[in-house]
Amino acid sequence: MFSATPSQDGYHKTASLAHESFWLDNPDRPQARPALGATLDADLVVIGAGFTGLWSALEAAVEHPKWSIVLLEGERIAGGASGRNGGFVAASLTHGFSNGLTRWPNEMPELLRLGSQNLAQMSERVVQLGIACDWLMSGEIDVATQEYQVKDLVDAHAEMVELGVSAHYLTAEEIQARVNSPIYRGALFDPDVAIVDPARLAWGLARELDRLGVSIYENSAVTNLEDRGSLVRLQVGAHSVSSPRVILATNAYPPLLNRLKHLIVPVYDYVLVTEPLTVEQRESIGWLGREGVGDAGNLFHYYRVTEDGRILFGGYDAVYHGKDSVRPEFDTDTESFARLADHFVQTFPQLADVNFTHGWGGAIDTCSRFSAFWGKAHHGKTVYVAGFTGLGVGASRFAALTSLDLLLGRKTERTELHMVRTKPLPFPPEPFRSWVITWTTNSLKKADRENGKRNLWLRLLDSLGLGFDS
Repeated sequence: MFSATPSQDGYHKTASLAHESFWLDNPDRPQARPALGATLDADLVVIGAGFTGLWSALEAAVEHPKWSIVLLEGERIAGGASGRNGGFVAASLTHGFSNGLTRWPNEMPELLRLGSQNLAQMSERVVQLGIACDWLMSGEIDVATQEYQVKDLVDAHAEMVELGVSAHYLTAEEIQARVNSPIYRGALFDPDVAIVDPARLAWGLARELDRLGVSIYENSAVTNLEDRGSLVRLQVGAHSVSSPRVILATNAYPPLLNRLKHLIVPVYDYVLVTEPLTVEQRESIGWLGREGVGDAGNLFHYYRVTEDGRILFGGYDAVYHGKDSVRPEFDTDTESFARLADHFVQTFPQLADVNFTHGWGGAIDTCSRFSAFWGKAHHGKTVYVAGFTGLGVGASRFAALTSLDLLLGRKTERTELHMVRTKPLPFPPEPFRSWVITWTTNSLKKADRENGKRNLWLRLLDSLGLGFDS
């Protein structure tokens, strides 16, 4: 359906992009906070000021107002995945309904309820804190762009309805009346999804942390964790912070714990943003509800309309760069940008003349089960969570609450979930890891070309509970 080889027109359309996240390219972006400049003690240290770290610090500060809490960020707040994603806030805690049903069928009713509850509480908190981040309960539409995908969506709809999910199936005529693309064959609408400006959400959470007295240090990368008996000592340049409680929320960045090195793989995802559409261009596609949209291929796209009338269009590629796999230069990929431009025109041919202003990439912390996992280190003084594989904007708050439960030794509904108590299967070491990922990606592309037919390799991975997702 979608061409894997970029056209010259695709390269031309993306030749003058600003290679930075549209969300972060904002004159309202806060000035960087100072780096850690002294050796400190704290009741809690959170490593990483993405969404998981921000929510962890916020929920801890609300529950324990007398705690001294330190939040350490190696770069800038939301400078990683939290400021580079598409701004979809899904209720799903399991990287989508199908992935959760496959892996935790007995827990799905509970996981669905907890996910919806989490999203509702996030929405309430955004309103309560007055965070102006274009939070909109728009819902999300999964679209079939090939005939074989229609049956998959119909089957998924039946399973969702059986478990009480208020999803709606849309025929080709119904979806094209809602979002006008000639390639749509059918769709599934999930109302339990929001869209947001993710950077402004992160900055708003940080402002609330300031008000609550949490100490935030940017450009303060932790280079070592050392168990010192009753405390964990975190090395930050020439200084350190010691605490009896640590939450590690660095996701795709190089792990500070060796045990994580084989459990997560950083893959790069790429995004384009158009110039603001004219009134005529917007009328040509409809899309008045500003729903998030994702297509149903193995290598899928996601797209949405921004507050100022642009279209964000990303996904498809999931690029693994091998051993040294998180670097600033990987944030730009001219081939991926050109390919996305071609796919955008295939999706909306009536917008073939629209220009793109921004193109960027970012690392996703994928794991073999495609959803977050938790664990403890340093005799329970450190709790880590990683492996979101995308869809982490909403799941990050649930991950933070669960991390706090684990850190404080609380037996709760969250900590008793099989999903929380188990880990994904590890990825093989290099060079086998690169071979496996390359072979899997090529097999997924082939499946998309051949009406979803999964080859022996993909069927083997399915049987083992392994995989690779864009």
